[in-house]
Amino acid sequence: MTRGPKEHLGERQAPRRRRRVVWPLGSRLGRLIIVLNLLGLAILIGGALVLNEFRAGLIQTRLESLELEGEVIAKVIDEYTTVGEPVPALEADAAANVVDVLSIPSSQRARLFDASGRLLADSYVVADRVDQAPLPPALKPGQHEDTDLAKAREQRLETARKALTAEVQAAMRGEVVRNVRVAEDGKHVVSVSIPIRHVQAVLGVLTLQATGVEQIVAAQRRALLPFILIAIGVTLISSLLLTQLIAEPVLRLARAADRVRLQHARAIALPDLARRDDELGDLTRSLEDMTRAIAQRMQAIERFAADVAHELRNPMTSIRSAVETLELVEKPDARARLLRILALDISRMDRLITDISNASRLDAELAREQPSPLDLRPLLAQVAEFYEATRREGEVSVRFVVPAAADPVHVNGREGPLGQVLRNLIDNARSFGQAGSEVRINLIRGRGEALIFIDDDGPGIPADNLETVFQRFYTSRPKGAAFGGNSGLGLAIARQIIEAHGGRIWAENRLDAEGGVSGARFCIGLPLVGWAGASPHV
Repeated sequence: MTRGPKEHLGERQAPRRRRRVVWPLGSRLGRLIIVLNLLGLAILIGGALVLNEFRAGLIQTRLESLELEGEVIAKVIDEYTTVGEPVPALEADAAANVVDVLSIPSSQRARLFDASGRLLADSYVVADRVDQAPLPPALKPGQHEDTDLAKAREQRLETARKALTAEVQAAMRGEVVRNVRVAEDGKHVVSVSIPIRHVQAVLGVLTLQATGVEQIVAAQRRALLPFILIAIGVTLISSLLLTQLIAEPVLRLARAADRVRLQHARAIALPDLARRDDELGDLTRSLEDMTRAIAQRMQAIERFAADVAHELRNPMTSIRSAVETLELVEKPDARARLLRILALDISRMDRLITDISNASRLDAELAREQPSPLDLRPLLAQVAEFYEATRREGEVSVRFVVPAAADPVHVNGREGPLGQVLRNLIDNARSFGQAGSEVRINLIRGRGEALIFIDDDGPGIPADNLETVFQRFYTSRPKGAAFGGNSGLGLAIARQIIEAHGGRIWAENRLDAEGGVSGARFCIGLPLVGWAGASPHV
């Protein structure tokens, strides 16, 4: 069948689709992964917050007890060691004796400073205690201490002195200073500096510090260990669960795909995964549908190949018989008839090969061109004009019956393939028409679909063949029709194209007033653009 001008339009490249970021909360598996991953983290965070509050409470309690103890000592020092009027001051020896007679626990250290910041008493010195710190390794003869270690120790001591000095200076301004700082031995201590007041004058500062912060932190870490173990257990369980729910099903899908590829199976069948109501279930159902569609297409190709072989065998047999007989025939009339038979058979084979080629390329052509909104009114008008412009004298004419409504009728389609459908149907209708008759094209905007009717004035179609006319290689021609002029693929190709567009095609007979057949009608239904409902059958 000849291709019209509309079929030779340049192919349009399909636009690239931009990848959209899918929010995981809209996915069942995404929500599961997020919940399982956050569960272990939530346990750790919750445990850390609880224990952090516990540690802060312990330190706060320690600071309050040191402050209470320091206020008592400061009042005693103010009461018994203040001398001088009208400018009061601390009597250094008496104040040191007070610190000496007090029972300062070994875990605490008390230091007394006068108003100028001079150290008057230190409980470590009074109790003959010194700061304890690990000694550096013994040096060998001729070996010098590592400069970096010495600098680090000096820097640590300097940092501790500065922190203590800043705390004492703040207390000199009359403030009670609570602090957690680093001591000279590098350990963290809780410290309270209390100003010693006499009326409004600050006579000195009493600093109490206590160790045990490291013990509190160590206890907190030990308390956090159960939470860590629980979080690790939850993570392991969630990992195993994700493996069972995702990794293993994906592996099963991969193995099933390998079986289809290696063992020539026709479809993937994993019913237990297909029942899942998540993305893997969707993937399994999609793969099953895809392999089933591929299997059906393979079967269709096999049937098509068998039909092609059968259809080509008939003209080949006729040609072989004519060639073998041609050598034995001597009469000019008989030889002329055999040559005509050969020409008709060759014409039939050419027609078959052309239509078979068009049918085999149809899927690829439909896949290359993306459907787009198409107005059927100008397309039908152009097809009718093309036939009228190329019509010869005595041939059947083609007329497009312009609808009364001027509104466009848009469908999602491909202009080239739909034009081929119209030409196949019109050529079929013209082949049954008498000289001077007419083929009419009507367009109706139905409910949710556009309906195209192609009417002829021929003998009609037997009732039993209204469906079989769409089968491949089916031909039923009237007497006197040209031999080899039809391959039986035109209507099959038309149905394939229409179904690829989501539409439907069927045949029926037109009846006159007396109920007799007045011609055949081929009907096409294509969904309108934007119509979400199912196409009604009429």
